[in-house]
Amino acid sequence: MRVARCLEVWKMGTINYLESIKLQKKLVSDRKTNKISDTLLSLQHPLTYTLGKRRTDHNMLIPMSQLKKIGAELHYTQRGGDITFHGPHQAILYPIISLREIGLGARNYVEKLELTMIELASLYGVKACAGQKGETGVWVGERKIGAIGVQISNGITSHGLAFNIDPDLNYFKHIVPCGIADKGVTSLRKETGLEKCKSQRWEGQGSFKGLQWLC
Repeated sequence: MRVARCLEVWKMGTINYLESIKLQKKLVSDRKTNKISDTLLSLQHPLTYTLGKRRTDHNMLIPMSQLKKIGAELHYTQRGGDITFHGPHQAILYPIISLREIGLGARNYVEKLELTMIELASLYGVKACAGQKGETGVWVGERKIGAIGVQISNGITSHGLAFNIDPDLNYFKHIVPCGIADKGVTSLRKETGLEKCKSQRWEGQGSFKGLQWLC
């Protein structure tokens, strides 16, 4: 008989990227010592570019001096993955969970995050799928709709996924998204044309339907 687990969900609205990093570090530390249960952060970021620990600066296509002019920030992180963009109308989920307690390895965890976004897309009639070998994230044809970048420390996860509801896709033109030059990006709004994708208050509620594996 499976025992139900406790998952605390924090719906945070829009939060500065550096503030989210500080919070995640604190939560990871607390989770390691069992001061807290598994926690899911549901949020959005202001206009932000982030680079993974491989430091692929060459995939940033505009000079650093131009970032302020377009209203964006750039931050280096310790997550996996390449460069990506975060902004308004993008659903971001950061699970702070113990993989050991749910019996998942790193690869299986990433696959679960992909499945979460695939199921979210399906709620709107969009057929998405996981990437080919070496391409993490979720795709609609040759267009990426959801990115994944995680960090795992002593079995505790941080960072997570970013799913494009209706962000301004023009900001992706300033980077080589996820280091993949020959494919594009898309959003739920672009694939469906549904106005509700933009007007709906997004706090990650739709994606919770795909997170039963956490509970």
